[in-house]
Amino acid sequence: MIESPQTMNHSVSNRKILGIALAVCLVCSLIVATAAVTLKPLQTANQLAARQRVLVELAGLNLPDSSIEAAYRQFDVYMVELDSGETRQGLSAENFDLKQALRKEEWSSPLARTDDPANIRRKPKYLPVYQLRNRDGSLGTLILPVFGYGLWSTLYGFIALDGDLRTVKGIRFYEHGETPGLGGEVDNLGWLARWRGKVVFDDNWQPRIELVKGNVSDDMPDHQYKVDGLSGATMTTRGINDLLKYWLGDTGFGPYLLRLRQQHSNKGGNNETS
Repeated sequence: MIESPQTMNHSVSNRKILGIALAVCLVCSLIVATAAVTLKPLQTANQLAARQRVLVELAGLNLPDSSIEAAYRQFDVYMVELDSGETRQGLSAENFDLKQALRKEEWSSPLARTDDPANIRRKPKYLPVYQLRNRDGSLGTLILPVFGYGLWSTLYGFIALDGDLRTVKGIRFYEHGETPGLGGEVDNLGWLARWRGKVVFDDNWQPRIELVKGNVSDDMPDHQYKVDGLSGATMTTRGINDLLKYWLGDTGFGPYLLRLRQQHSNKGGNNETS
């Protein structure tokens, strides 16, 4: 069967359209890939700056006459081996990327379901900790990274403790994908303010801090361990409770916190330590 000139022209036209479409897709892909590679260092720098800002604000160092970077330099930053609680020299906290560490066998290990209440799947072998000392050399603030799964996402944040290692100075989440107006209220400054002064450990140094349903009043039993829950965000609330118990417990920063307490006791109350 011989195609008519009209049919042949239509076929050629379709091939041209397809060719142009493919060429446009290829060019767009190259542009997107180039932009991603080019902007990656800027994105990384912005993420680092955002985390530094959170750390500085948690420690109360956001002074009008000081830049975030300058204020951040007041911290002593250490890499901690979680299983032993020891600080490790030669590991750079400044270049540490948590998400990359969780993908590497040499930097993390898989968790069994029964050992993973925070639903993080892999446990990093090392994490950075941030110390801010008082003028007399004693520990004024300790900030620990924490993360765990909420309803829709992994929440990444920090909890700041006073030098007694029990009293909350603040908590902040710098990255999450929880529902705006519900779980997303973890960013609400009013809710965050309710954490200050709460106590994370009981007298036996077991994690006790928890979010509870409703409002916490001063006449409520054990109110020092309780924080108002997130209304309408049951799974996010549960996720925060689980991640704090995990990271403050023996499988998280427990060994490191024990070392700090022992060093504080051995130095007769001067808790200048690393």
